Amino acid sequence: MISKGVFDMGKSKAEELAEYVTDQLAELENIRKTPMMGGYIFYYRERIFGGIYRSEFMVKITEASRKYMPDSIARPPYDGAKEMLPVTIIDDRELLQKMVSEMFSELPERKPKAPKSDKK
Repeated sequence: MISKGVFDMGKSKAEELAEYVTDQLAELENIRKTPMMGGYIFYYRERIFGGIYRSEFMVKITEASRKYMPDSIARPPYDGAKEMLPVTIIDDRELLQKMVSEMFSELPERKPKAPKSDKK
């Protein structure tokens, strides 16, 4: 999975991987991550492009993700989820950034949050 560095024993594998992915994508602007059920969801310019599930980085299936990772075999990250692609180019910073950047136009826009209703 992660080929570089030594894990900080105070952090989970998911936290370590999230930091590594964030570092690999540092040159792209507007990358953020949100903790979610023991993993992380990753956003690029406020569109979800992937996440860390069971200590594995996976991205949505798009033409760009298939182009950059033709060897990646799609599978759901957890029971009942849509299939995603395990990232096979995680250690190649340049390719990873190009893929995420090219994925953007294929990603759905983020749905606005429903306003909270006032309870009386």
